[in-house]
This record gives sequence, structure tokens and C-alpha cells, in this order.
Amino acid sequence: MNPYTLTLWSLAVALIAQSLVAGLSIELFLRRNQAAGLRRAWLAIAIGSLLLALHHGYTIELALRTGLYDMRQAVLAGLTSVLLAFGFSGLRRSQA
Repeated sequence: MNPYTLTLWSLAVALIAQSLVAGLSIELFLRRNQAAGLRRAWLAIAIGSLLLALHHGYTIELALRTGLYDMRQAVLAGLTSVLLAFGFSGLRRSQA
């Protein structure tokens, strides 16, 4: 697999994982049995995750349109997003 393809796949995984984190955070925000401060924290995490997903989407677009890419950054973004998604999935299970 060449570096360009690895970059695109890593960014796609990062985009999907960040979207999953945002969805889980919104689900936890919508639970009414939590304190107001905790609900605001989940909302802030959801907004931040959506912004990161948007950033990954823009990075994919840049790579596709211009051919500019950074493989190391893309792989780090993909791994970080997947680990974050696993972490938030565990938090959601512990709060259920």
C-alpha cells in the first residue's frame, strides 16, 4: 500500500471514529438523569468531536484535490480517533 492510500484510509477511519465519539457524546448529553455540569461537559465533547471530524474531512478533501498529504499526521489522527472512540464506548457502557 503506498503512502497516499494509507493516508486516505487513515483519515477515513479518523472521520468515522470521531463521528462515533460525537454520537456517543450526544447520546450521553441527552440523558436527563445527570447533573447539569456533566451534561454540559458531554455537549462540549460532542461539539469538539464534530469539529475534529470536520477537520479530518477537510484534510481528505485537500489530499484528494491537490495531492498534498502528511502520512504520519494522518496515521496518528486515525489511531487517536479509534482509541478515543474505544474510550468513550467504555464510558457509555459504565454509565448505563
